[in-house]
Amino acid sequence: MVKLSEYPRTLLAHLPTPLEFLPRLTDFLGGPPIYVKRDDQTGLAMGGNKARKLEYLVAEALALGCDTLLTTGGPQSNHARQTAAAAARLGLGCEIVLPRVVPISTPEYEHSGNILLDRLLGANLDFPSASQASAAIDARREQLIAAGKRPYLIPIGGSTPLGALGYVRAVDELLEQARAERIEFSHLVVPTGSGGTHAGILAGLLMAGHSAQVNGIAVSGTQREKAPLVRDLAEQVLRLLDETTLLPVDRVQVDDRFVGPAYGLPTPAMIEAVTLVARLEGLLLDPVYTGKAMAGLIHSVRSGRFSPSDRILFWHTGGTPALFAYQEIFARFD
Repeated sequence: MVKLSEYPRTLLAHLPTPLEFLPRLTDFLGGPPIYVKRDDQTGLAMGGNKARKLEYLVAEALALGCDTLLTTGGPQSNHARQTAAAAARLGLGCEIVLPRVVPISTPEYEHSGNILLDRLLGANLDFPSASQASAAIDARREQLIAAGKRPYLIPIGGSTPLGALGYVRAVDELLEQARAERIEFSHLVVPTGSGGTHAGILAGLLMAGHSAQVNGIAVSGTQREKAPLVRDLAEQVLRLLDETTLLPVDRVQVDDRFVGPAYGLPTPAMIEAVTLVARLEGLLLDPVYTGKAMAGLIHSVRSGRFSPSDRILFWHTGGTPALFAYQEIFARFD
C-alpha cells in the first residue's frame, strides 16, 4: 500500500496549526461546543489552506525541473497569493491569470487585498474576462514555453488529487490534537469551493476510520455541481494511496444555501458571521470562503441541527487579506 509519506513534499507551512475552543461564540449561540482549526496560521504570506496543498504540488514541480508556477483564480484569490509566495521562497517565476469573475470594481477590490500581495510577491498578473480565462491560461503557458521556460500548471485552488494529500495529512494532525485534548468531533464544517480541501478531509477521515460528518458549505455553484466534484476528488485521493475502502454516498454533504447571488459577492449572513466572530472571539474570517461557511454553521446551530452532545470543528481555511478588498461593504454595515 502506498503511504502518504512516500509522496515528495516541499515544506512551506507552519505546522501543526492551532486547535482552539471558541467559548464566547459557543455561549452566544447556545449550542454545542465550537472549536476552530487555525489554517489561517499556516504562515505562508499571511497563511491559508493552500499552503498544505502547495507542499505537494511544488514538490512535483521541482522534481519535473519546472522553473515557473502558472495558476489561476478569482481576482482576490487566496490560492494565487500563496502560490506567489511559494514561488518567491523557492526562487521560481510565478504567472497568475485572474479572470474577472466577480462583478466588483471598487478601488479596494481592484488594487488592495490579495492583488496587492500578489504584486508585492513578484508575480506577473493577467486579468482577462471570465469568458477568456481558459484561452488566457493556454496562451500564457505557450508564451512561457516559447521563451524557454518550464511552467508547471496548477489548477484553480490547487485542487488536484496530489494537492488534496495536504488535507489527508491535516486530518492526522487534527485527530492527534483532538486525542490530546480528549475531544471527539462529530461534525467538521468547511468551505467548499474548488473541492480539494473538502475531498482531502473526507479521504483522511475515511482512512483513519473516523465517523465525523463533514459539512461542506458551498461558496460557489450548487450542491448538484459540488457534491460529485468533491466525491470524485476524494476517490482519486484514495486511489493515490491504494486505499480500497469505498466512500459512502452519505459522507459527501454540500450545502449551497449560503452562496448568495454568486461567488465572491457578499451576503447579509456572511457580514453578520464575520462581524460576530471578530467581536466575540477576536478571530478574523474572510468574506468569500470562511465568512459564508461560518454563516452556514451559525444557521445550523440556530436551527437545532446539532445536539448538545455534538462537538463542532470549524476549519478556518484563511483568506483574511481579502477583507481589505471589501472595505466598503463592511463600512456600510458598521
